[in-house]
Amino acid sequence: MHHTGGPGWRITMDTCTPMLLALYLRDVAGLAGAGTPSLSHVVPSIRAADHSLLTSAVGGTDALRDQWEVWWGRLLKALPDGRYELTPPDFPELAGMPALQRVAHAHYGAALSWSREQTQLYSIMSAERETLGGHKILADLVQNREMELGRSARDFTLTIVEVPLAEQRAWFIEPNRLIMSSHLLADQDVFRSYVQPVVELLV
Repeated sequence: MHHTGGPGWRITMDTCTPMLLALYLRDVAGLAGAGTPSLSHVVPSIRAADHSLLTSAVGGTDALRDQWEVWWGRLLKALPDGRYELTPPDFPELAGMPALQRVAHAHYGAALSWSREQTQLYSIMSAERETLGGHKILADLVQNREMELGRSARDFTLTIVEVPLAEQRAWFIEPNRLIMSSHLLADQDVFRSYVQPVVELLV
């Protein structure tokens, strides 16, 4: 996790384990395009499996997609709170979502291992950024906007959630959150193109 801040404002960058689990289950279930915003598939890519037999008695693929989207919506509303982390073996967080519960039962071990691995890789990458000053661009964006406006920034918080996505971009979730490919910061021009408009809106 990284915090950048000044008087009255703070920008936080971190990853999110429940979101990693959700994205793994989305991709292993072959639910491309599911959810709002519709994020690209994760990297490294996860091979989709056929769950038609597993879910046929509880609504099939359509029900699975609908239930995943409901869960995804809950995760987005809760960000950055991680309280929706799945609890085996019954997954009470998915109560009323039998198709999704069945998929979670089938893949929870692999999803948990993958999400832990991604969290460890993120921690290493974040530490390298700290050493190299990679996060300095965040304070620069705020300070440049303050100079343009001729005043200090308003009080605000911005939460940036980084996940390993194939598409190098960010998605703005009103009022003050961004979901971002975890490697976007490596290209500071592209990073700036997504984050600067949000900072300008908040400052």
